[in-house]
Amino acid sequence: MTYCVGVLVKEGLAVLADTRTNAGVDNVSTYRKLRIFGNDGKRLIAVASAGSLSTTQTAIERACLGIEAPDTQETESILTAPSIHRAAYILGQAIRFTRDEMEGLRQDDVNFDATLLVGGSVGGERTRLFLVYAAGNFIESGDDTPFLQIGETKYGKPILDRALSYDTELDEAVKIALISFSSTMRSNLAVGLPIDLVTVRSAQCKAELVYRIDDHDEYYRDLNDRWSKALRAAQASIPKPPYGVA
Repeated sequence: MTYCVGVLVKEGLAVLADTRTNAGVDNVSTYRKLRIFGNDGKRLIAVASAGSLSTTQTAIERACLGIEAPDTQETESILTAPSIHRAAYILGQAIRFTRDEMEGLRQDDVNFDATLLVGGSVGGERTRLFLVYAAGNFIESGDDTPFLQIGETKYGKPILDRALSYDTELDEAVKIALISFSSTMRSNLAVGLPIDLVTVRSAQCKAELVYRIDDHDEYYRDLNDRWSKALRAAQASIPKPPYGVA
């Protein structure tokens, strides 16, 4: 299991991904699930992945080397895609091709599905954020839905729903996303540190920040502690129900 979240606000984009992989209680390891392509002032494509590692590794490699796009019959790569939308399309097709190939190897309960968050900008276009499904189709984040999640989404979604809007400042959006991670890791041990983070300002093709948060990170430890205390204080401040106890 994993957890990744992308937030797209007026000021820019942040993508965060945990690094824990779990193939059983005795096989837990760390694996980077957030990859950045370009980051050279001309293109920045951030890709976060959840699901089968073998599928995502193969599909992303394919998308970099180039695939034959079904709609043009031409070989296209995310490294030369003319837009972030086209990069999301190429990655979606690469995921679909790879999953379909691996289906023939399916045994027992092995699942080869994978999902991606794809965000960024090419050539100074407006920054965009997509969620790419295993079937190759995708949806886009918008002003009314300024975040997308993949992996273990349910524990971290409430704080995003309540606190995040398109007008939220980028630094504040990162803080809210980290609280979302804190809530998720509190309830699911299959999601864990380190957390990889990239931020980029709107219409920019060079990351403002590429950072890894580990268990020694003072800010994250303080955030985690403050959030727990704030929740307990809020719960204690609410009056008890007036219904009585039988």
